[in-house]
Amino acid sequence: MASDDQTRTLGNGQKPPAKSEAKGASAKRRPTIREVARAAEVSIGTVSAVINGATTVTEKTRQRVQRCITELGYEPNTAARSLKRQRSSSIGMVVPDLQNPFFAAVAEGAHNIARKNDVFVVLGATGAESRWEEYYSQSLRARRLDGMILLSGSGRPNVGLVKLVDSGSVVFVDETIPGLDAPFVSAENRKGARLVAQELIGRGHRKVAIVGGPTWLWTSQQRLAGYREALAGAGIDPDTVPVLSGDYTEDSGYAATKELFERYGPGALTGIIYANDLMAIGGAKFLKEKGVAIPQDVSIVGFDDIISAKYFSPPLTTVAQPGFEMGQAAAEILLHKVGLLDEPEVTVFPTEVKVRQSVAQLK
Repeated sequence: MASDDQTRTLGNGQKPPAKSEAKGASAKRRPTIREVARAAEVSIGTVSAVINGATTVTEKTRQRVQRCITELGYEPNTAARSLKRQRSSSIGMVVPDLQNPFFAAVAEGAHNIARKNDVFVVLGATGAESRWEEYYSQSLRARRLDGMILLSGSGRPNVGLVKLVDSGSVVFVDETIPGLDAPFVSAENRKGARLVAQELIGRGHRKVAIVGGPTWLWTSQQRLAGYREALAGAGIDPDTVPVLSGDYTEDSGYAATKELFERYGPGALTGIIYANDLMAIGGAKFLKEKGVAIPQDVSIVGFDDIISAKYFSPPLTTVAQPGFEMGQAAAEILLHKVGLLDEPEVTVFPTEVKVRQSVAQLK
């Protein structure tokens, strides 16, 4: 919510309507930010920037927007609107957990956009459990929030979520849910997975295994498809490659790597593909405990490019996806639905392979 000082600043230079005008205005619906943008011949984002005091708008444009705000009787500050609605503008941000740096980056990106537009963010963590996703869906809907951004850890629909989707007040980010038609912000998971697998195979590694994510999640399915494409392209039958599933945590990466070595024995594999960085770090912990050198004995690759990936020993070859920007885009979609912002130009973000020192060149 805007402070008192912000309210005075945003209202500076605006004259209240005369009593007769106010009476007539009260009988009409309140003008929207879209109508202000149309009258001023600018984008909704420019109007929002003027309202929030951004310095990126020229003085001429700022004056034109302010004039249209006054003439239309638009109430641009959140404090005034909140008094009439008896609540602040607010959205929900629901993630599996905040220990995963990628999830935290998505949440920070969404919060960054919300903060710039005086929108309060209610943050919830589900532990990747469907029952908690339903709890937050029902709770946030009951509290009449303006919408919810969901990074699902379960990949499953629930009654509360279906109602939010039907009302058009939910945006999915990173994970989509089958059967639910809602705006979706994602990265090129399949392409990134294919490229990082090609990097490993291209360095001579043909005895490889895959530690994927939960089989029911969209990201896991996309990444596995990309890995299989790279294997097939190199003349390796994907069905002959060992595949185990983790849950995107370090512990699951450790457990899956342990199972691979118990099942196939040391020396059977030269490379392991992990579907995210946390599982790669967990797998590396097991390898080091067993005296297996990375990358001399076994090469590993990850996905996400979390902040610790480049500081890992050895620095981890992985796939970078822009979590912060994805969170921003999701928030922009949601705030567009309530008339605060333009829709983002990008909703499917590129991925990029970061080649570091965790993959050895085989002779």
